[in-house]
Amino acid sequence: MTEEHLSSFHPPLPPTTEDTLVAWLRLLRSRRVGVTTFFRLLKEHGTAEAALKALPEVAKAAGVQRYQVCPEGVVHAELAAGRRAGATLVRYGTPDYPAALCDIPDPPPLFWAKGDLELLRKPAIALVGARNASSLGTRMAKSLAGQLGKEGHVIVSGLARGVDTAAHHAALETGTIAVLAGGVDVLYPAENATLAEDIARKGLRISEQPMGLQPMARHFPRRNRIISGLSQAVVVVEAAAKSGSLITARNALDQGRDVLAVPGHPFDARASGCNMLIRDGATLVRGAKDVIEALARPSAPELPLEPPVKAPPPARSLQDTAALHSEILARIGPSPVAEDQLIRDIAAPAQRVAPVLVDMEMNGLIERQAGGLLARAEAAK
Repeated sequence: MTEEHLSSFHPPLPPTTEDTLVAWLRLLRSRRVGVTTFFRLLKEHGTAEAALKALPEVAKAAGVQRYQVCPEGVVHAELAAGRRAGATLVRYGTPDYPAALCDIPDPPPLFWAKGDLELLRKPAIALVGARNASSLGTRMAKSLAGQLGKEGHVIVSGLARGVDTAAHHAALETGTIAVLAGGVDVLYPAENATLAEDIARKGLRISEQPMGLQPMARHFPRRNRIISGLSQAVVVVEAAAKSGSLITARNALDQGRDVLAVPGHPFDARASGCNMLIRDGATLVRGAKDVIEALARPSAPELPLEPPVKAPPPARSLQDTAALHSEILARIGPSPVAEDQLIRDIAAPAQRVAPVLVDMEMNGLIERQAGGLLARAEAAK
């Protein structure tokens, strides 16, 4: 991927004072500031306080007039809500922050957690699948979660109906993490409220979203990258050909995680996604033993951590920038496209395209999705 891999650089100093924490949260909650833009601003300006001061001018340069950063009062209200809920704000670069998340291209700078933070230090496996899971699918999820839990693995899932619910139930006593699409204090779906409370007592609930936020459809793909990012491997139990579970599997591949799938009958639509994954190279899973054997395989050698020294990007004229904007929008169709593929199609240097993409994101022309994908924003379609 052309997007800078944050673990390849010295991480930004985590907020150590209340004022710095407030600044981090204000920057992250400001309009049109996603994870990639947050880290880029922090790197360019040194501190969140400096980035906040520069943000209106950055937005103005991207064509956004009268830009307002997130008010301080909004952040203080969120911090107070977190304290009332008994949640902890985990910060990138601190000992509590899971090392596995540092290894993905777009780690959450901050996330709320409620429960046992020690689970973030243990090896984890994600179990995901259909909300309308079959009886056989839920039995398989319970069996896998129970056996993998006894082998010392924390089970990560999304607290959705079906496979997620079965996996969390089976791993309650051995360790489970629920990654939520809404606020960590919002129990969704309603029928899993008791399970969610049990997870907070015996396991861990986490979310990068603000306290009290009701989940929306666009939050789930972002949530899925954290599920896969926390895990050594993602096991898909049942999934349709177009489903959120396949988004999680795609995230896992982009993050260098193993992807495994439980096969199903060709006539069962709930198995079509799993069968496609297996056809395309995912490890076939018949039981927990297959998962454990897959994890025991030797991995490829690690790449050097220090990035090559980059030359400063060349100056761009307004005409060049406008032309590049038009070409980027022309290349992004109805379906999202990977950033590295887009740059290859344009045949322009990555160091020239990357800042233009940030400008377009700030201007609301494009939006970043999980797995490093770029899509046209609704207003630009």
